[in-house]
Amino acid sequence: MAARIIDGKTLAAQVKARVRDGVEDCKRQGVEPCLAVLLVGDDPASAVYVRGKAKDCEECGIRSLVERLPADTTQEALLARLAQLAADDSVHGILVQLPLPAHIDERAVIEAIPPEKDVDGFTPVNVGRMMIGETCFLPCTPAGCMEMLDAAGVDPACKRAVVIGRSNIVGKPAAMLLLARNATVTICHSRTKNLAKICAEADILVAAVGRPKFVTGDMIKPGAAVIDVGINRDENGKLCGDVDFAAAAEKAGCITPVPGGVGLMTRAMLMVNTLQAARNTL
Repeated sequence: MAARIIDGKTLAAQVKARVRDGVEDCKRQGVEPCLAVLLVGDDPASAVYVRGKAKDCEECGIRSLVERLPADTTQEALLARLAQLAADDSVHGILVQLPLPAHIDERAVIEAIPPEKDVDGFTPVNVGRMMIGETCFLPCTPAGCMEMLDAAGVDPACKRAVVIGRSNIVGKPAAMLLLARNATVTICHSRTKNLAKICAEADILVAAVGRPKFVTGDMIKPGAAVIDVGINRDENGKLCGDVDFAAAAEKAGCITPVPGGVGLMTRAMLMVNTLQAARNTL
């Protein structure tokens, strides 16, 4: 029996519709939600992502400020611009598109964003709050994964969850969010022994390893929920995820596609966080 497809396009549209209603409510109270995005350099993929975020803002009624800075922008100049945005009460969310040029300290830039405007959920304050279960801005991709599980009717409580990948952006926070929902969580990585066996025991499998079709059909427990975070190119140059979709769909209970899955929800959750940042000023 083929798995149910968790349609990211439809779910993201529903989330953005709710955001649009919230934005209109904010405007009636005299606050226009605003997201500032800084793009340093001319990385083509980053430019595509930034255009997508600006489009999402437009659809939700959020004012977007997109600033494109040259690749030779100094760290001092970037930090100075961040300080200006941090002090601007009309700006509610600040996002610096990653990766940054090699001469800029990524961590220093992230730490320069005030936690109350950190709509990416990357600053140490928001990460710490997430770890101890306090209200905070959640990283958009893991938050989107949880929304997709909810939409599929998958309750993590009492289930075995396996996360492949230990990045600060996806793997670690995804594990924490699953743990907060009472799943029993295992984080796997490049040095994990018996990886296939561990994955095959998972009721919920989150693949965030960055390797095309890394998760094969034999790594899927029958009926499992499979969340594919990867965005890769296969041997033919076609967009694909970390999961061998065709093989996994034969065994999984539900699965996210690539494209049309987690990526769209990541963008939608950024809109959710930006709206909340504006609401926090009311």
